[in-house]
Amino acid sequence: MKLLDGRTAIITGAGQGIGLAIAGVFAAHGARLVVADVNPDAADAAAEALSDSGAQAVSVRCDVTVEEQVEGLVGTAVGRYGALDVLVSNAGITRDATLRTMTAAQFREVMDVHLLGTWLGMKYAAPHMRERRSGAIVNISSISGKVGLPGQTNYSAAKAGVVGMTKAAAKELAHRGVRVNAIQPGLVRTAMTEALRPEVWQEKLAGVPMGRAAEPAEIGTVALFLASDLSSYMTGAVLEVTGGRHM
Repeated sequence: MKLLDGRTAIITGAGQGIGLAIAGVFAAHGARLVVADVNPDAADAAAEALSDSGAQAVSVRCDVTVEEQVEGLVGTAVGRYGALDVLVSNAGITRDATLRTMTAAQFREVMDVHLLGTWLGMKYAAPHMRERRSGAIVNISSISGKVGLPGQTNYSAAKAGVVGMTKAAAKELAHRGVRVNAIQPGLVRTAMTEALRPEVWQEKLAGVPMGRAAEPAEIGTVALFLASDLSSYMTGAVLEVTGGRHM
């Protein structure tokens, strides 16, 4: 059974990593995709690969911190496919540094991408969903937003903020049939994490009771659950996908 058959989904930060994996899972379940990324080449390549696999996919270059671009992204989805059913706000960056050495610019940049970007996505997606009294928004937070990680005062603050924003929006939109939930991934095997020094990787892995990192598609299947009718009575929920890390 294809859980998203005929539904339109926007995924931000979908040119690589977790976002691309989510797009692949959604494509396998029949979604019509809008692949958004600040890197247009990555977005184009992702959409082309998804289309080659038989999915309907279009790419959009979008900086989620620029309001006009987010508004245009939503407009592209509605204009191309006639509706918007799912938004996954996955775009994110890190600018890790200690509290002593982090600059105000590094702090603001991370906050803008994660908090402002997520808020803008909901602001422009929600009206289309409210009108149809149906829709699912999935915001990607991080376990860093629950426990706080050294060197990530900006990222931990932003990801904690995504949780609060998710719950507030869920309360605003529930009566219109729009559900808003969040995912907090733990250690995920991506190009970024695989670039860590071996001793740092092993230290992080040692804290995972399941003894391994997640594959990006394992975040994708949880996003699929929240985007589909399988979670039809869930809103304001925050699902930890961590292999037991920091439980």
